[in-house]
Amino acid sequence: MIYINNLELMRGNNSLLEDTSATIFPNTKVGLIGRNGCGKSSFFALLKGELQPEKGEIIIPKNWVISSVAQETVGLEKSAFDYIVDGDKHYRELEYKLNEAVLANDGIAQAKIHEEMELAGAYTIKSRAQSLLLGLGFSQEDFTKPTKAFSGGWRMRLNLAQALLCPSDLLLLDEPTNHLDLDTVMWLEDYLKGYQGTLIIISHDRDFLDNITTHILHIEGKKFHSYTGNYSQFEVERARRLELEKSLYDKQQKQLAHMQSFVDRFRYKATKAKQAQSRLKAMEKMEKIVLAQVDSPFNFKFYEADDLPTPLITMENLAAGYPDKTVLNDIKFNLVPGSRIGLLGRNGAGKSTFIKTLAGSIAPISGTINISKNIKVGYFAQHQLEALDVTSTPLAHMQHIAPTEKELTLRSFLGGFGFSGDKALSSVKTFSGGEKARLSLALIVWQKPNLLLLDEPTNHLDLMMREAIVIALADFKGALVVVSHDRHLLTTSTNEFYLVSEGKVTPFEGDLDDYHNYLIELDKAKNQAKMQAHKEEIAQKATIKTKEQKRLEASFRDSLRPLKKKIDQLEQRLKKLNAQKDELDNILASNEIYEAQNKDKLKEHLAKQSLVTQELEEIELEWLGLNEELEQKNQEFLKTQTL
Repeated sequence: MIYINNLELMRGNNSLLEDTSATIFPNTKVGLIGRNGCGKSSFFALLKGELQPEKGEIIIPKNWVISSVAQETVGLEKSAFDYIVDGDKHYRELEYKLNEAVLANDGIAQAKIHEEMELAGAYTIKSRAQSLLLGLGFSQEDFTKPTKAFSGGWRMRLNLAQALLCPSDLLLLDEPTNHLDLDTVMWLEDYLKGYQGTLIIISHDRDFLDNITTHILHIEGKKFHSYTGNYSQFEVERARRLELEKSLYDKQQKQLAHMQSFVDRFRYKATKAKQAQSRLKAMEKMEKIVLAQVDSPFNFKFYEADDLPTPLITMENLAAGYPDKTVLNDIKFNLVPGSRIGLLGRNGAGKSTFIKTLAGSIAPISGTINISKNIKVGYFAQHQLEALDVTSTPLAHMQHIAPTEKELTLRSFLGGFGFSGDKALSSVKTFSGGEKARLSLALIVWQKPNLLLLDEPTNHLDLMMREAIVIALADFKGALVVVSHDRHLLTTSTNEFYLVSEGKVTPFEGDLDDYHNYLIELDKAKNQAKMQAHKEEIAQKATIKTKEQKRLEASFRDSLRPLKKKIDQLEQRLKKLNAQKDELDNILASNEIYEAQNKDKLKEHLAKQSLVTQELEEIELEWLGLNEELEQKNQEFLKTQTL
């Protein structure tokens, strides 16, 4: 258990925490939230011993192992696989001691170290490392690449894998989803559900927090405020407290009335049954969002476009990509005002290529594209941040696109994006990534687009700004196409999905849960195809066999039977556990389970979910290791037959 007593923390002359206390219980999953600059990352530094408080204390059990994600990865010659294994420092120490004992020919020491390694899980470390790398989006070919060969975002994934591999009692994750795509976020979420230690997460992804956390620690007014439950439950409790303040009540009612019109309009536009159900669930959250946003510094709306031509864009038999590479083929697509489309697909499948084609940033390779002459595109992508003039100010950027507008009007507009007072006159070069993203969005909103193309718009943005975007999009009358790993943004702001996969852009019949299941089945199919290809390779290399060869093969098949039997047993167990997990997930997705009278049932089901998730993770790792062993034995036997 972590005790925080009368804590006071300063950074420079800035007071972050003052005389505040809290308790974090063992084996809980805590979301650490608060406005940017409130001290979340500094609190992590305190937990790691990198900072010392001005007053008070933090008491952490002395025997606890703390794991966290390194913020930088030096370009090394070391392979990606070896780099993440370095995350388990205890394993590396035992490995070193074992080598020393072997060199000294000390059998007793070797036996003792082998026993320690078994207790430390050293004999599963390779399968665990492989599972982490694959889960975080790396290919088998990436395992042997030097770390210096990867870009900054992929190096951060390596750092995340390192932290997850290390056996720990306390795991600290600061924005772990920032460099991940939607598929990998879903994988990480499932992985963390099975983590058995104490987990503290800083994240601006509300669905990620909702699906993982059991407690919320909110930094507000330089104090810790503890809440039991996930992020949505925290919003409800906090909203109840804020409602008591009469000065905020009128603002709440106005925003709720605004959102209700959107709910009514949105409710009847979702034509697919499964998606309609998901939209209604998302809309149930909107009231909570508005209430929790009442004291947000961000408040803006999309101005009504000057024209809403129909259609905005049509595509027939379109091929998209680049001069040296066609990425997408045979696209048939129609965009009209009111279209609200979320693009799904794995990293590198072509989502950004498709959005760039819609934006006119890249020309189609072939086919027909008709673009309305009155189209006005608001395109947000990461390169928009780079296009900002870092020597300029937010006000100067606004005056550049609105030279005849009054300064007071522009400054009032910028205030809705968090650039009030002197901040509107600050140099962009001093801005964080989040501030640059907010300014880029402000420039788009001012220009009244009738087509919004958003490519990962929430990167760098905090929870309050993300929710401000959701609320503003509720009243947007034009067409919207969005790529995002923020599931909350996708479920609340879109009403249909398109899947970008295998060179195609096709409607996806389902919601994000269906997409998650689709990815799981896709991976299973790929693994089966790989095994089948391996079998066919063996068959192709087979020649007329001698009696001795046939005898050896029969003997080899016999030797594999126990291993295959174990794999079959694990697959049956996985099937049962997945069924149990689906049943528990459905129970925990219902509103009734969170009612006060069901408090004990909620605890019971959460405990069961944790146990099932843990067993699933353990069995999946064992299954992966056994399959790896089976494949290795097949390859080794094949080599003996071809020598």
